[in-house]
Parts: sequence; structure tokens; C-alpha cells
Amino acid sequence: MPTISEKILTRSCGKEARADDFVIADVDYAMAHDGTSVLAVKSFREMGVKKVWNPEKIIIPFDHIVPANTEKAAFLQRDTRQWIKEQGITNFYDSGTGICHQVVPENGFAMPGKLIIGADSHSCTYGAFGAFATGVGATDMAEIFASGKLWLRVPHTIRINVEGTLPAGVSAKDMTLYIIKKVGADGANYRAVEYYGETISSLSMSGRMTLCNMGIEMGAKTGIVPPDEKTFEYLKGRARDEYTPVYADKDADYIEEFNFDVGDLEPQVAKPHEVDNVFGISDVAGTPVDQVFIGSCTNGRYEDLEVVAKILSGKKVKARTIVLPASRSVLIKATESGIITTLLEAGAIIAPPGCGPCLGAHMGVICEGETCLSTSNRNFKGRMGTGGLIYLSSPETAAASALRGEIADPRDVV
Repeated sequence: MPTISEKILTRSCGKEARADDFVIADVDYAMAHDGTSVLAVKSFREMGVKKVWNPEKIIIPFDHIVPANTEKAAFLQRDTRQWIKEQGITNFYDSGTGICHQVVPENGFAMPGKLIIGADSHSCTYGAFGAFATGVGATDMAEIFASGKLWLRVPHTIRINVEGTLPAGVSAKDMTLYIIKKVGADGANYRAVEYYGETISSLSMSGRMTLCNMGIEMGAKTGIVPPDEKTFEYLKGRARDEYTPVYADKDADYIEEFNFDVGDLEPQVAKPHEVDNVFGISDVAGTPVDQVFIGSCTNGRYEDLEVVAKILSGKKVKARTIVLPASRSVLIKATESGIITTLLEAGAIIAPPGCGPCLGAHMGVICEGETCLSTSNRNFKGRMGTGGLIYLSSPETAAASALRGEIADPRDVV
């Protein structure tokens, strides 16, 4: 019997779609940011197509290199802006609006049952809302711009069940890193992943976005949390159009199943240079850090900044600490609540909403021999600067480590 992914793709292609079928599916929304839209637009022009399939279904946020850090970046962004204007694309979010994977849900494009394609690997974030969301290359996105359709193979689905109450000082990011460690960086290659269990149900929408965001780090095509009342509440007054929640049949065909109990989970840290190179905090505590980065599409939401501010309140950081809110709305809310003042008084640097140091673009690149503890999703060699070392953690661990100047257990600091 069908899984969530099979049901969504069945609707999108207009015929029954089961695992391993090849289908041509109608895309509900397509997204490309400043980094990938440049190549998508180039390919679109080379195809000789004059107009996009639907200017209201295309979303283009500028987030990766904003504000532009070189003349070349400024020129490419200007060219893309001109193309956006020529095509009449209405959903354009210019520099400073925020990270694409925060902007898309905030503006109501991520909805249950939808097929959402992004020219970015972490587009699987939108699965937190019960959508089938995945990333493609820029040339594939050009084809979507032209036709509104995508050719793909229907993935088999893995079911992951998570039970237990997360202990104090342990959050969705720790659970996510732990799952990736157990499944492996290639353990879910071209699989859809569905998440179930009381732990998943108890997660906030922010926590679910963190979980689904990192599905690609174990090779998954998409990660999906079945929609519930939390999902519907988030979408009230926000959803762009009507949507129909989709659920797997009780006897759905899963190719594999994992069961986890996180009731006694300790904070987790991924050591260089693989995301599944994960250890409990007790194994890495005391590792010196030069920089702490708090933000990204994984952990730059209000909920993340709030917990960081609680840990840093009234104290001073010992490592340079860079904080990038995931969007302008997050920054405004954090400013109005006093969180930004707390972070500034603690010695943190507040950078404009965007991706910044996560991809090694600017606003926090590290040099050879430096170590950064990051709340982002990747710690690949050279990602934030040639020769640098990247450790991945939760916002709680990042804040505690910023205070100590070394990787620290947030449970000790709190």
C-alpha cells in the first residue's frame, strides 16, 4: 500500500505512482536562490524559451551571498533581478529577506500534499509540513521554469520511529545528528524518509524543519513529517492556496524501518569532516574553538535564538560568535523581544539574514588551522574555508561552547 511520497507523486503525475516507477510530475512550486538561479536562468535562455510556465509558482530568494561580496556577485545578481522583472515573477525576495528554506515556509508555500522542488539540496526542509520536497540541479530547474514539470523516479520509503522525551539541554538537532549517525551518510540514498513517534509529534514546527532539513545528509530524497494540528495552526492565514493533507496507509510498504528511544540522549556533536561522524558531548568536550556560528537554514529560527540568549544572558563569550537570523521576520521578532540586545551585550556579532559563513561565502570564513563550532548542516572539508575544521552541534551546545571557548556541555552551563 502507498506511502506519503507515493500518494503525493500519484496526484502530481495523474496516475498511480509506486516505488521505482519513472514519472513526469506537475510541480506545485519551484524555488531557486541567488546562487542557483544564475545557472538556471542561463540554461533557460539557452533553451530558447521566452516565458516561464507560471510566474506565480516560482520563488526566488537572494540569500547565499548577500549583501553581494564582490563585483562579480553584484553583476550576476543584477542580471537575475532583470530576468525576474522581465518574466513577471511575483515571489521575489531580495537580499536581507532571509534564507530560502525559512522564507518559503514563512510565506506559506510549504503545504501538506504539495510537490515542491528547489535548486538547493536542503529543499527537503519543507517536508516538515507534509510536502514532498527535494532538491535538483540548476539545469533541471531551468526545465521546470519552462514546463512546470519534473522527471523523477519514485523513491522507496524508510520509516523512522522515535520515542521518548528529549532531556533538558537536548534538542531536535541532537536527535537529528544521532539519527544520521545510526542510519549513515549514505544509509538513505534516494529514499524518502517518514518520521513517526511521540518525540516527532512533540517537536515544534521549527524542530521538524531542523529534522527534515538534514535528511539529505543521510542521502534521502526527501524527509516527511505527517501533518497534524501544529502544521495546520502554522499555516492558518499563511497558506498560499488550498491543500489536502496526505498520510500513508496503515500497511504502507516501507523498505526499511528504524526505531529510536531518545529519552536518555546526551547532546551530540559531529566531528570533521563527515556529518555522520557523530559523538556524544562527553567525547568531545574541551575541544578548543576559534569561532561559533549560530544560524543557517538548520538552526537560525526564533526558537534557536531564544535558547541561545537564555544561555548567554548576563555573560560574555570567549570565542568570536556570529549569529545570523534565518529571516528578517525572525530578526525583527528577536529585536522586539530583547534577544538581539542580549546577544550583543554578550559579545556576539549579529549579521544580516542569509547563509553567510555556512557555505564559506563571507561573514565568517575560517582559515587553515581554525576550528568553528556551527549549528549548520555540513562540516565537509574546506566548506567554511580551506584547512579549517568544522564541528556541528545544537544551538544549546553552540552557546555553551561560546562561553567557554571550547566545546562544552550545555547541561553544565545551564
